[in-house]
Amino acid sequence: MSEDERPSDIGDGSAENGSDAAGDPEPATDGGVETDDVDEVVLDPWGAASVSDYRKLFEEFGIGEFDDVLADVPNPHYLMRRGVIFGQRDYRPVMDALREGEEAAVLSGFMPTGDPHIGHKLVFDEIIWHQEQGADAYGLIADLEAHAARGLSWDEIDEHARDYLLSLLALGFDPEEGDLYRQSTNRDVQDLAFELGVEANFSELGAIYGFDGETDVSHMQSVVTQMADILYPQLDEPKPTVIPVGPDQDPHVRLARDLASRMRYFGVTKAYASFETDEEELALLRHAYENRDAYADDPDQPRCSEAAQWLVAEQLTASAMGAAAFHDRDDLDSLVDSVETTLENAGMEPLRPRTRIVNRRGDDAAFEALIEAIDGEKRVFEGHVDAFDLDRETAEELARQVEVDQGGYGFLAPSSIYHRFMTGLTGGKMSSSIPASHISLLDDPEDGYDKVKAATTGGRETAELQRELGGEADECPVYELYAYLLAGDDDEFATRVYEECVGGERLCGDCKEQAAQLMREFLADHQEKRDEVEELLDAADIELESPRRG
Repeated sequence: MSEDERPSDIGDGSAENGSDAAGDPEPATDGGVETDDVDEVVLDPWGAASVSDYRKLFEEFGIGEFDDVLADVPNPHYLMRRGVIFGQRDYRPVMDALREGEEAAVLSGFMPTGDPHIGHKLVFDEIIWHQEQGADAYGLIADLEAHAARGLSWDEIDEHARDYLLSLLALGFDPEEGDLYRQSTNRDVQDLAFELGVEANFSELGAIYGFDGETDVSHMQSVVTQMADILYPQLDEPKPTVIPVGPDQDPHVRLARDLASRMRYFGVTKAYASFETDEEELALLRHAYENRDAYADDPDQPRCSEAAQWLVAEQLTASAMGAAAFHDRDDLDSLVDSVETTLENAGMEPLRPRTRIVNRRGDDAAFEALIEAIDGEKRVFEGHVDAFDLDRETAEELARQVEVDQGGYGFLAPSSIYHRFMTGLTGGKMSSSIPASHISLLDDPEDGYDKVKAATTGGRETAELQRELGGEADECPVYELYAYLLAGDDDEFATRVYEECVGGERLCGDCKEQAAQLMREFLADHQEKRDEVEELLDAADIELESPRRG
């Protein structure tokens, strides 16, 4: 969840007009971590960040396209409008809350392993934009992670942490309306991490992160602490919360969503009879109920035994059920046999749709309070309640409110948005170990100018070819600087640069000169603002020196 020295992605090579090195690596234009297997995408929160095909993130990891929700985002940030923010996971509750003026939160963290750079600015901007739209904003220093996963000393962490916070404030974060903290001194986060750790185990962390017998226990603890960070904005009350990150941090988001569910007192599902079912069995019962006219003596009250006989005689197919999960006949036949037996045992019990609220972690008092809160027809069992007059959404909100009233968390699953990685200025990956590949927010403005001037581009080999064929802006780290940073909120300017490039009107030398000047101006202005917010940082409610120094 924290953004460390990994920047953010795309790039190529450049001479005065175009490419200066035919052997330069191909740019990474898409999200995840590249491997030797071009068909494999691995998301590693501590690995080298690069992605060759963002589409695979949609297909393999269930990340949704941001374009699916963009039209409904109030006053979208330019990073959203330009596709730099390309993905989302369950962002709609946050978006709806912002539009309706309801409670929402944004949180992201920074692992202070070096200078903040222009890749980190993407996350700074996303936090600040959400704060400006009315969300409660949280910025954290992931110092426990930096110490455990990167081995930094507390002295080094303190030095870098101050720089991250100054840049966040200089870019517009309001510390009076937001919350800044560091993991190592936030006792609430540490206490929550302890509780979340009860619901996580080593096998699970090993499967997600590749941890093995050589992994430090502190490294594993830092993961659970990050889960607590993600859920921290909901400690006082449940609220839609978004975590802006690069796609390499998605494993953290998925685990946090899972743990949020496990911490809930109650789970809400659909059901059709008093017995328990899994998702595949539920799909079969739904199919039987929807076809009750074909077999029930009284379609208004079909019996389980009737449904059992029909299922056996029907010779169902997966396509008829709309169930793509069944890949072969044996799977489906085995499922039908299992459900048929269960239905026969239920006998004359009516097959009726109902909303089931299952008691997962609630004590007796909480379960009794839940039963009392459900109006209308209901049936109470040892570990669950079946409500016949509640839809699922209403039941979920009711269960959450009872949980909170009974001292539980009532966590909502956290949402996330994902931005593209920035390409290194020298092509390939942006890396803190290659100074020429990235621009630090602390770089001397003249050094920033020089780095842009020396950057590779997506230009052609000669000016003549550039004019004839146009440049390859989509593979150019210099154009990326315009789109991600230098054009600011001016979409018309960013579009003009792009169209002039691909149309052959803009040559790389002039383009880089303009970008270099804009970068010099940005760094000078940013560093002046950093000086201006020094007093704001000193007055902020965050420990700037770790008590763990040494």
